[in-house]
Amino acid sequence: MKVTIVGAGPSGLYLSLLIKKHFAGADVRVLEQNPRGMSYGFGIVLAERGLKSFRQAHAASYEALMTASFISRNRIISHPDESLFIEGGGYGGAISRLRLLEILEGSCEREGIRLEFNARVDNPGSLDDADLVVGADGVNSMVRQHQALEFGTKTYNLSNRVAWFGTTRHFPYPMLCFKRHNRGHFVMAAYAYSEQMGTFVAECDEATYQRSGLESMSEDEQREFTQTVFGDELKGHSLISNKSAYRRLPVVRNREWHVGNRVLIGDALHSTHPSIGSGTRMAMEDSIALADALAFHRGDLNAGLVEFRRSREPAKSKLLLASEKSFNWYENFGRKVDELNAVDFVFEFLMRTGRISRERLIDEYPQFMNRHGRRWQHENLRERAIP
Repeated sequence: MKVTIVGAGPSGLYLSLLIKKHFAGADVRVLEQNPRGMSYGFGIVLAERGLKSFRQAHAASYEALMTASFISRNRIISHPDESLFIEGGGYGGAISRLRLLEILEGSCEREGIRLEFNARVDNPGSLDDADLVVGADGVNSMVRQHQALEFGTKTYNLSNRVAWFGTTRHFPYPMLCFKRHNRGHFVMAAYAYSEQMGTFVAECDEATYQRSGLESMSEDEQREFTQTVFGDELKGHSLISNKSAYRRLPVVRNREWHVGNRVLIGDALHSTHPSIGSGTRMAMEDSIALADALAFHRGDLNAGLVEFRRSREPAKSKLLLASEKSFNWYENFGRKVDELNAVDFVFEFLMRTGRISRERLIDEYPQFMNRHGRRWQHENLRERAIP
């Protein structure tokens, strides 16, 4: 079997490893338009539930990822009136995106997988010699765009503006900070991915973006402005840019998961939202499901692609629904900051996706609930919880 994977992000590299595991004799190559060692963004989160599936799928790369990850638990959510410390929940492993790619690239090359960098695919017909073509090339997927009508692609942009930065400030716990600024509302999510570095994601609504003058600023001016807004949280540390301009995030959905011998995974198939911290995990779990489906229907490619959707869609649909509820909540976070006190705000945030009930909060966050549960006006929120 000859397999061409377009995109050497985590999902594309991981899929190539898993296909080699199931099909030792397969001819697998991965095409990446960027040079080796180029990566946008900083650290990414691989949460506990995802790490378990990675261990079962490919133990060697899992061990390498765990060794290179910064493990944390608990978190802080800050409202303008009060900051709440939340003990419990699953642990998270944060890792430099570049280090994650280096680990997967090394694993691929040891398995004889061909990685071709600076290999932009402008002519999709050049892929026709492959038995299977996988679009693992992100929200702007060439594989998908070439057959957008057949895939039934729908895309739109959210209204909020988001920027990814790095920072040398070490956050001992992941932190989410909602702030009133004199020209609107901002929120930042920050977490350490090593002892020296952290990821810092800033977001604001469109009205705040316009009133603050961010639209007319250069990328460096936007960085300096964001440092000022979150000066208390950065404690004198700077933000680091890497294509870090504020931008609207796209939402990508597809009616079909495969067309002929072309199949999509990760953000090429369904984009997620950073607020649920599961984008890389979901993309890599797509890779696991696709490789398993192909192995289950060994010798029948179409049956394997059909099985990929049948087996993966139920779990992924739940996460996508959670993602949509989360980004819709964020689109109106400024109003919620102004209308709710700190405790009610944090509880609404924790329950915004409908996946966490009051009972689950008690089970997973008992100390937090002991401190704040009685203050929570849960009678106003109970109907929103899904047991």
